[in-house]
Amino acid sequence: MADILIIDDDIQLSSMLKQLLERNGYSVITAPDGAKGIDLYHSEGARLIITDLIMPVKEGIETIAELVKDDPNVKIIAISGGGRLKPDSYLNLAETFGALRTLTKPIDRQALLEAVAELLA
Repeated sequence: MADILIIDDDIQLSSMLKQLLERNGYSVITAPDGAKGIDLYHSEGARLIITDLIMPVKEGIETIAELVKDDPNVKIIAISGGGRLKPDSYLNLAETFGALRTLTKPIDRQALLEAVAELLA
């Protein structure tokens, strides 16, 4: 089981987050969209999920809702740079569906590390 599953269609951001978290001692797996992320969570497992909200195939709110339905104890951090609406609108909705923490893009690395450490404590 991995410590963290990152679900994000932005390959560069996903890679940067993976490197940051691995340098801080976490094992990390990644998925490019919500559908693949859910499949990976069920097949590989993860103690924490970091998911983008605006993605193709299966967007983040739907992904969060499905993950929480399947596992009410799942720990999720939602990230967003916004879309048609400001990031806060999407992130507030993510919290309603079960995200325990939210962060806006660009990601503050220290805030991410603190949220991860808190949720995995």
